[in-house]
Amino acid sequence: MAKLLMPALDAEQFSFPLNGGITLRGYRGEVSEGTPLLLLHSVNAAPSAMEMRPLFEYYRDKRPVLAPDLPGFGISDRPNVPYCRDMYARWLAEWIGSLDAPADIVVLSLTGEFVARAILEQGLEVKSLSLISPTGMGLRTPPAAPNGSRIDRLLTSSWVGRPLFNMLTSRISIRWFLGKGFVGATPEHLLRYAKETTRHPDAHHAPLKFLTFSLFTEQAVSRLYSRLKLPCLVLYDRDPNISFERLTELTEVHSNWAAKQLSPSLGLPHWELTSETIAALEDFWTPPDQGAMRSGQIREHGARRESA
Repeated sequence: MAKLLMPALDAEQFSFPLNGGITLRGYRGEVSEGTPLLLLHSVNAAPSAMEMRPLFEYYRDKRPVLAPDLPGFGISDRPNVPYCRDMYARWLAEWIGSLDAPADIVVLSLTGEFVARAILEQGLEVKSLSLISPTGMGLRTPPAAPNGSRIDRLLTSSWVGRPLFNMLTSRISIRWFLGKGFVGATPEHLLRYAKETTRHPDAHHAPLKFLTFSLFTEQAVSRLYSRLKLPCLVLYDRDPNISFERLTELTEVHSNWAAKQLSPSLGLPHWELTSETIAALEDFWTPPDQGAMRSGQIREHGARRESA
């Protein structure tokens, strides 16, 4: 059972029953009053709320913060269902729509496409959307194998899918893949938990769908991102897996889009450049006349982390 998995974050857990009998679970901070902040992990072979730990630890005592595990990952249910981008959009809209107030959302990589789809197709109301190293902003479009296609059946079959998943989630593979996202050393606790979360008996179902590329949206800039009307921020630098050639199509044409390059980073700036990431988020959320005070508080936090 998923409950046997060690928690990704040392925090109170919550659960939310989704339609279809699936339960979404995650972690919450200590504060209950204020605008909710949602921290959403990426989708890959071994993701979890652990990916958002640096931001959760900073905000846990400052504002209401929630960091869920998406269905198929972490401590949430991991059913054997035909995972697809529309399904994730519905799940997110269902859970986020149940909150008391529109939330600020910070989301990593591919999951940003799901949130955009939830806003556009499910009518989800969101206060702001910050995307860290988002997919769908490069020139390349991955070839998708939709549910039921020959490649999909092959990758999700027991005689190909499970051995492939086991290979991708070996200690050596996880260290190699996660290491590509760090300029410096990869945190050992992140490596350990990535391996731990793949030991769940149903851990392979959602990641194998990710490998078919069917969870991605072709032409995401025109089909999703450019249609959003809420304030949106992109935090990026270099990423070994994706690119950002089309980012200027958003920031130069749409006034609700902004971008901040956090360098040097390789897709996970909130881990290696935590204070810079927080400062960029606070500048995005905070009225200009309050910006100087916020920046001073964040620099002080960064100094404490470095001396700890």
